[in-house]
Amino acid sequence: MAWDFSTEPEFQAKLDWVSDFCKNEIEPFSLVFPYAVRSKNPKVKAMVKELQDQIKEQGLWAIFLDRELGGPGYGQLKLGLLNEVIGRYPAAPQFFGAAAPDTGNMELLAAYGTDEQKERWLKPMLNQELWSAYSMTEPQGGSDPKLFKTYAERDGDEWVINGEKWFTSAGRAADLLFVMCTNGIFIVPRETPGVEIMPEPRSHNHIKYTNVRIPADHLLGPEGDARTLAQRRLGGGRIHHAMRTLARCELAFDMMCERSLSRQSHGKIISEHQMVQEKIADSYASIRMLRLFVLETAWKIDQSSTAETRTDIAAVKFTMAKVLREVSFNALHILGSLGTTDLTPIQAMYASAPTMGIADGVDEVHKATVARNVLKGYEPHEGLWPTEYLPAKREAARAKFEPLFEKDPELRKIAEGYARFAAARR
Repeated sequence: MAWDFSTEPEFQAKLDWVSDFCKNEIEPFSLVFPYAVRSKNPKVKAMVKELQDQIKEQGLWAIFLDRELGGPGYGQLKLGLLNEVIGRYPAAPQFFGAAAPDTGNMELLAAYGTDEQKERWLKPMLNQELWSAYSMTEPQGGSDPKLFKTYAERDGDEWVINGEKWFTSAGRAADLLFVMCTNGIFIVPRETPGVEIMPEPRSHNHIKYTNVRIPADHLLGPEGDARTLAQRRLGGGRIHHAMRTLARCELAFDMMCERSLSRQSHGKIISEHQMVQEKIADSYASIRMLRLFVLETAWKIDQSSTAETRTDIAAVKFTMAKVLREVSFNALHILGSLGTTDLTPIQAMYASAPTMGIADGVDEVHKATVARNVLKGYEPHEGLWPTEYLPAKREAARAKFEPLFEKDPELRKIAEGYARFAAARR
């Protein structure tokens, strides 16, 4: 029987290097040069390259890709542990070439793209020469593909796309839009005529596609297989997202513990107040349970596939949003008025918590998925009473021992004595 909660020393050394590098190099750099990875300034680009070269020397570039797709092939469990470290620092994913939404789009290109598509788009994306967005959800149907209307019609050597997409994260800043249509996923350069990015929202864009013409070879994978590609993209991605969310929870927890030992209220250090202790204890337990759940789910994916682990992946998705909501709320309260400002990460963390319950599909949908899948493993009981109805179980147990009682009447009397005693207690 194998049951292990440890990390092998070699990989732990890798995690320690990532932690030190993020804390001592990436965080200070990003505080002085925010959004540096996308900077056009040659001096800033040179400094970014110097940092990224160190990451590449460690074999930690594009960590999300499997070995057969050109990446290090760490598997979901090790990826989860890496993302737990990287997720603590907002700028770190881009420095490691592992920031959403590019990661999922690159994974799709690596898995389903033609050699020409990989040469044209995947290599520049891996080199951070091109940036992408995933254009999936729609105003009338959210993330439910059964309600999507955006469609690509074949016209000679071209596809013509018409439809409307809502909440395309980073669409305005993307070079390429991966557009999920009812009949496939298509790669659309953002500057293509007919692509109209609406003024609002600013970060998660509303995009209209009106007679958008793209060459026939811009279809990614087989026609009509959009949902299969989408599930491939979202499955493992939710685990990475969960571990980065966990990292934010751990950061919030560290901040609340530090603050609770540093401030006084009503004549006491606030850590001595029971309501503060309750928040710390509840947060600690929630974080530990979430971490084990996410890592177990990652391990299951490594042992099988995202398809076979879809129930746990869905449960992880809505659980991480719940834990982030609770822990960031507790941290905000313990920090007091400071927690409501933008002078610490807490306010942004708490403000992002509701979005976490909506992004990649609303929590309610994932809960319904979990319930349906779990219930497939059960059957309705026969008759009026459930399987664990104790009077029926006692009767069945008595029937099992009846042959023994017939051989030994004294034993029957002992059993009847127990039965009378139990009945009196009830």
